[in-house]
Amino acid sequence: MASTNGVGEEELNDVQRAIAEDKSTEEKSVKVKNLRWRYPRFFGQSDGERAFITGEDAKHLSTVLRMKTGELVVLCDNNGTDSLCRICLCQKETVELEVLESRKNDAEPSVEMTLFQCLPKSDKMDFIVQKATELGAVNIVPVLSKRCVSRPDEKSALKKTQRWQKIAEEAAKQSGRGRIPEISPLTDFRKAVEEYSGKGTGILFYECGGKQISQLVTDKTAKIGIFIGSEGGFEPEEAAFAEEKGIALATLGKRILRCETAPVAALAVLMNLTGNL
Repeated sequence: MASTNGVGEEELNDVQRAIAEDKSTEEKSVKVKNLRWRYPRFFGQSDGERAFITGEDAKHLSTVLRMKTGELVVLCDNNGTDSLCRICLCQKETVELEVLESRKNDAEPSVEMTLFQCLPKSDKMDFIVQKATELGAVNIVPVLSKRCVSRPDEKSALKKTQRWQKIAEEAAKQSGRGRIPEISPLTDFRKAVEEYSGKGTGILFYECGGKQISQLVTDKTAKIGIFIGSEGGFEPEEAAFAEEKGIALATLGKRILRCETAPVAALAVLMNLTGNL
């Protein structure tokens, strides 16, 4: 008989037996580590023995996934710790979990990456937030630069930020992240540059050229903030201001990338250079 979350009953029993074995054994560690990716993933808190999933996640687990008592899920505390849990009680509004074992999430990158993304038109930011989350960004900051066409008012910006936060949460679940990236409120370009100046390795990707990324980071770099323009890129005075504040200008090659392609390319290259891909 197959489990509704895609894990066969025999395989589930193997995991439960592995958990019951000596916690120091390498075989048990590898088995649980490899199989935990097969289970639905949620974010929440536990007391080390019991945990509860409520609200929309509980509804999704019970009515969409149709999971039942005895099946396994992974609960992440949003601070880098994963807990393999067994469902004890499964109702539409509340799901009670028994914590079987906990360990550090190994999908989080060693580098703290912040994406400062100048606001693009249409729904392109939805895609950018999703992919930046999958690639390991910790913070995503929507930015208004001079060439941004999209300029939402305060109420619209708040609604957009809330939607982007939800997209980040879903992408974090899908990609096995140990943290949900924080989506900051919409901010001005100059303010974003000033606030990040001196806090880490700042890089502005400039369509008019700059240094190679490999000249700016190593596998020892711990904190990086990248600035990506909207459809029109950056004004020369914006690039000059960033340089004055210690933000390096860099290039993504001779081809001009779309504003939704550039952050994906930049994050992937940086994750590779820092040993996280």
